[in-house]
This record gives sequence, structure tokens and C-alpha cells, in this order.
Amino acid sequence: MAGELLTADDSSMARRRDYLRLALVYGVGPRLMASLLDYFETPSEVLAASRTQLNEVARVGPKLADAICKARHDDLVDRVIEHCEVHAVRILIPDDDEFPSLLKEIADPPLLLFIRGELKSEDQLSIGIVGTRHATHYGRVVAEGLARSLARAGLTIVSGLARGIDAYAHRAAMEVGGRTIAFLGSNVTDVYPAEHSDLAEEIIMHGAVISETEPFNKPKAGVFPKRNRLISGISLGVIIVEAAQRSGALITATHAGEQGRDIFAVPGPVNSRMSQGCNRLIRDGAILIQDAQDVLEHLGPLFESVQVAPDRIVRNPIELKLNEQEQSVLQAIETVPSDLDEVIVRSGLTVSRVLSTVSALEMRGLIRRVGGRSVQRT
Repeated sequence: MAGELLTADDSSMARRRDYLRLALVYGVGPRLMASLLDYFETPSEVLAASRTQLNEVARVGPKLADAICKARHDDLVDRVIEHCEVHAVRILIPDDDEFPSLLKEIADPPLLLFIRGELKSEDQLSIGIVGTRHATHYGRVVAEGLARSLARAGLTIVSGLARGIDAYAHRAAMEVGGRTIAFLGSNVTDVYPAEHSDLAEEIIMHGAVISETEPFNKPKAGVFPKRNRLISGISLGVIIVEAAQRSGALITATHAGEQGRDIFAVPGPVNSRMSQGCNRLIRDGAILIQDAQDVLEHLGPLFESVQVAPDRIVRNPIELKLNEQEQSVLQAIETVPSDLDEVIVRSGLTVSRVLSTVSALEMRGLIRRVGGRSVQRT
């Protein structure tokens, strides 16, 4: 983070500054950064290398080697840090605890994230909602309904701040007090489209506005498809509400498939151009959904459990739909076999309520019986 860059101990500050200096070099992307660090081990050693040494790394040509050498002495890193401090922008690198763990796992993780707002641990329970900029009334109603219901359940709504479906999803999540995250193709202090500047400010109060584009860079057409991999990468799955045959939302769906994320699609009228992309996705194997319950039922167990409250840990998104009694019983059941008498004591409920709730949780696939008197989380 920008503040950490200035307040950490000298060696840590130097490491962060060198990483940032290298990451800001035009042409150094995620894959090339990995190659450079694999060859030289640290950003400091990369920056200290000669042009000849740099040229020994695959995909580093003379122009890029020159750019890395020049970066040792330019003032871009200082200008970026100053700009971020003035505009309350935090800079995250992959070593930071707050850096989203799911984004570290994708094939081309971002080198840097510029953030306005706040990321929370519960944002690990995120779902992407994207679609056409030219939404129909049908698409708007569906997008808003899904965003509201999923936000009420406790999922963070992720989208791209674009016109149409994206904006509807962001606003609907906030209307019900939910969290939402917007990934921009522009930098976070020069919002595109400009008419969504106020929406971005509202999102900052209910989540975060994030970009991997550094300050001073203007929006470029090619950045937006690349940005879409972050929407899918941070999410457990992506919902495509409306999409024409060549919609950018289909690029997000492609990224989701490559990243092992669930792809959900809302069916639409066969004679609607804005539903052709979704209907094709369903034909090709995407999960057809009609409401939020469909989404929650299809999301599988989490890679890592998420603490959404001091006394509540979620291991499967379907748990977000449980009532208070079901939550109490589930929290009393361990991932190792738990005796029913222990579950009754831990939950503080009566025997009859625990037994009936155990049966309901078993039918939902959240627990299983082990022998006659024991249960455990699946």
C-alpha cells in the first residue's frame, strides 16, 4: 500500500519501491515479471542487471532491456506514490495480506492493484454479474433482482462499472446494504465512463473500486478485455445476464472457464439479439439460472473457509441462505465426526430441534452422518 511504502522499515520500503518501479515499466506484464524474478530472484537484482544480462531472459528484447535500465533513474515511481497518497489510493502487491487470494491463483495475476475503498475478508464470497451495455428492460429487471438477492445473502457483487447490466448490478447491491467491487479498465482516479464517476464514489463507500492501470494512463480499448479476467478471477463464479454474440461479457465467461470458475447464464427470448450470447453459452454447457437460489445451489465448497462474523465460518456459499437455527447447528458441527450430544450442547438448542435441523442440513449436502450418533461437515 502507498502508506506502507513510506512507513515500513528501510529494507521493506526499498523492496516495495523496487517492485513497484519494475512493475511500472511498460511491457513488463505478469508472465514477464515471473520470468525476470525466476532469473534474477529479486526486483532489485533485475533493476541492477546490465542490458546484456537482461537480454538473456526469454522475451526481453533490446527495447525492453533499455526501458528497465532507464527505470532505475526515472521519477515515475515517486510521482505514482505521491498521486496515490493525495487521492487516498492504496497500492497492493501480491505479497500483501489484503491482496485477494483468488487473484494470485489465476494464470496471469495482476502485478499491482490500485484500490479506492476497502477489501474485507467476506469479499472472498464474491460473484460476478456482467452483461451488455445495451440492456433491455428484461435484462435490467433480472440483473437487479439477482444482485439484490445475492447481496442480501452475503455475497459481494463484482462487475466492471460499465453502462447497462454492470451499473444495474452495482446499484442494486448497494440498495440492500450489500457490498460491491468494481474493476476498471481506466485508472481509479480517472473513471471511465465519466458519467459513472458518482457511481464509483458510492461504490467506494460500500466496497472498492480497483484497477491494475497506474495513474496517468488513459483508458485504452485493449485494456478492457484484459480487465475482465480480474472480474472472473476474484469471483466464485460469473453470471452473464444479457450478451449479444460479440459482447465483452462473453470474454469474461471465457476467462471464467479458463480459471475454473462457474459460468452461469440467464436464458432469454430466442428472437432477442441481446440474449443470443447467453443462450449460446447455455447450449455449450453454462449453468442455466433463473434466480439467486440456483446460483447458491451450484456453487461448491470453498477452497478456504471464510469468517463472515466473529462466531461464524462459511465453508460453502449455500450456508448463506440458512436460517438462524440452521446456522447454530451447523456451526456446532466439525469437519471431523461430532457426536450428536456434543452438537446439542454446543448449539444450545433442544434435542428435537437439533435432530430435525440435522436432517435438513443433510438433505442440503452440508453434513453427513458417520455411524449412528455422529455427523460431520462434508
